[in-house]
Amino acid sequence: MASNPGILSDWPWKHLGSFKYLILAPWAVQSIYSFLFKEESKRDLSNFFILPLLLWRMLHNQIWISISRYQNAKGNNLLVDRSLQFEQVDREQSWDDQIILSGITFYLVNTTVPRASHLPIWRTDGVILAILLHAGPVEFLYYWLHRALHHHYLYSRYHSHHHSSIITEPITSVIHPFSELIIYYMLFSITIMTLILTGTASSASIVGYVTYVDFMNNMGHCNFEFIPKWLFSLFPPLKFLMYTPSFHSLHHTQFRTNYCLFMPLYDYIYGTMDKSSDTLYEISLKKKEKVPHVVHLTHLTTLDSIYHLRLGLSSLASSPHTSKWYMWLMWPLTLLSTMLTWIYGRTFVVERNQFNMLTLQTWVIPKYSVQYFLHSHENSINDLIEQAILEAEKKGVKVLSLGLLNQGEELNGYGGVYVKRNPQLKIKVVDGSSLAAAIVLNSIPKGTTQVLLRGKITKVACAIAVDLCKQGIQVATLQQDEYMKLSKSLEMSSENSLILSKSYSQKIWLVGDGLIEEEQLKVPKGTLFIPYSQFPPKKFRKDCLYHSTPAMLIPTSLENVHSCENWLPRRVMSAWRIAGIVHALEGRNEHECGYTISNMEKVWQASLQHGFQPLMFSNGSKC
Repeated sequence: MASNPGILSDWPWKHLGSFKYLILAPWAVQSIYSFLFKEESKRDLSNFFILPLLLWRMLHNQIWISISRYQNAKGNNLLVDRSLQFEQVDREQSWDDQIILSGITFYLVNTTVPRASHLPIWRTDGVILAILLHAGPVEFLYYWLHRALHHHYLYSRYHSHHHSSIITEPITSVIHPFSELIIYYMLFSITIMTLILTGTASSASIVGYVTYVDFMNNMGHCNFEFIPKWLFSLFPPLKFLMYTPSFHSLHHTQFRTNYCLFMPLYDYIYGTMDKSSDTLYEISLKKKEKVPHVVHLTHLTTLDSIYHLRLGLSSLASSPHTSKWYMWLMWPLTLLSTMLTWIYGRTFVVERNQFNMLTLQTWVIPKYSVQYFLHSHENSINDLIEQAILEAEKKGVKVLSLGLLNQGEELNGYGGVYVKRNPQLKIKVVDGSSLAAAIVLNSIPKGTTQVLLRGKITKVACAIAVDLCKQGIQVATLQQDEYMKLSKSLEMSSENSLILSKSYSQKIWLVGDGLIEEEQLKVPKGTLFIPYSQFPPKKFRKDCLYHSTPAMLIPTSLENVHSCENWLPRRVMSAWRIAGIVHALEGRNEHECGYTISNMEKVWQASLQHGFQPLMFSNGSKC
């Protein structure tokens, strides 16, 4: 909110949450019904177009959000290269409020104002008039309104809410108090209402004008420069008629310059153009993509996980991944995005972070979890991973962590196959198993004498079992094949600590993939489940405790973290991701993949020394 919120700052439907969209339901239903069932002569196409226009506005805005975040992740042509925080993401969650307001306005005007219904598809005179009205009264009045909003009285009560975002995103453009946005809508209505009242309005001019306003608003706040120089060379007066992202970015960093809406003309006329506008524009166009020191390679999980990426829906990306009922309504878009990722078939960048002197990036392989269990996809998955490693090598990346891609020996030998195929690699490949095992070991309560290990036997599971047996802690398993695999990893002196159990009485369960509901229901009340795999078990018991998957809290100095890693809480990273960062910080010159395990205690202590901390339960115990 503003530093000293004024009257009518809150949106009227704030308390409705996600149900705020129901406000438009009566109009939308009536519009569709009328178009489908009324006589052809009574159908109002312009009324029917209102709902598609609102949906188009949401899609248009989301496209800009995704493009802007992609550019931020790559780091090229950035205007303000600072850390974006969860606080800003939360504050800008309500960017769709203004679309709901526009829907209410359109429906009311269409049904109450003469000449606002049954509009033609196209009228040339209306399009020309719209251009003149916007360039004249709208731009002029906005300029002076904007200057007034920077007066300390109005700024502290209203406009400071918008300027809370120094690092702008496209949706920052519409983050305003309710009363302030009402004034803006009144300004834009000069164009639309004049067209309607003069009888020159058309569906094309209304949709075109709204799209133009959205496009320019998003462009001005996208935080990267992309307008080519040749455009201004081709038509020099354009610099007075169209601003650039760098031009408006200076308004958010300097506050007292570059007040215009979309046309810098009035800043030139009244002497408020920032003198560094041209310089910033030139510099921003020359900024190259940042080469990361560490790359974390991961993949998509569920079909709807693409929405939870940082490039997806910010409201979902900024919270741990959980199933939402309304995601079923988006299945056509989900299916389309799934097809696009399969067709595109290339690794893409989703996130960039800064930690001390290290630049970190997260790359995503366009494959879903289910595909990793299909033999028909093994070759294509391995090819994509190997291509990503070689691309990172070519860029000069120092360390690459495999993350969710470390699916086991069946797929790629815990990443060792890539090193064997490319022995000349300078980049160090890290699978994170050592730190994952260390986190699990340090999550087991002090004084524990027996644990039950249940799930797919992986490199991490073996490392944990070996360490526990050396400590004299009894490790029980329920299945013969699990017992046999673990026994192969143990020394003769430790074999007595591994037993095959038929009892479910153990209170500490170390669990991996394969834990089923039936087994959870048999355990005693108060049992502690500690996952050692990358995927959390389904929680079937409310009277038991469930640890997080191996992960740690990140230091406050790790910047630009404003999305959650899969199902983990905010500012928490998986062991597999942290392992690559620590590997680079320690300057280690060997791979940590294949069947080798690094010194777990050494990796654990290094993580703590660099500021990563164990997770805590609400009762204060380590998670």
